[in-house]
Amino acid sequence: QVQLVESGGGLVQSGGSQTLSCAASGRTFSSRAMGWFRQDSGKEREFVATISASGGDTNYADNVKGRFAVSRDNAKNTVSLQMNSLKPEDTAVYYCAVGVGRHIFTATSYAEYWGLGTQVTVSS
Repeated sequence: QVQLVESGGGLVQSGGSQTLSCAASGRTFSSRAMGWFRQDSGKEREFVATISASGGDTNYADNVKGRFAVSRDNAKNTVSLQMNSLKPEDTAVYYCAVGVGRHIFTATSYAEYWGLGTQVTVSS
C-alpha cells in the first residue's frame, strides 16, 4: 500500500523558514515526478512546486519563486520543500503528491498519490 507522509509543519513567524519533508513507502518513486501543493480553508488546492524524476527539472508557482526550493533523495524515497521568507499568505495545509510520469507537473489532475498534508501557519 502506497503511503506519503508529510512532516515539518507547524507555526512559524513571518520572515522565518521551515522545511517540509515527505516520505514515501509502499513502492519507490524514483521514476516519478513529485510535487507540493497547498490548500487554505475555503480555497482550492494550488500548485506550489514540482521536481522531475531525476531531480534535474523543477518548477515553482510565481508566488513562491525565489523563496521556496524543492529537492528529492531517490535513495531515501523522500522529497523536501525548503521554505524561506515565509509570509502569512503561505499559511495552508501542504500536500505532497506523486505524479503520473517522470516530468514535472502543476495540475492536481496529474497527481496519482497524495499525502494527508501538514499544516503550516505563518504568524504576522
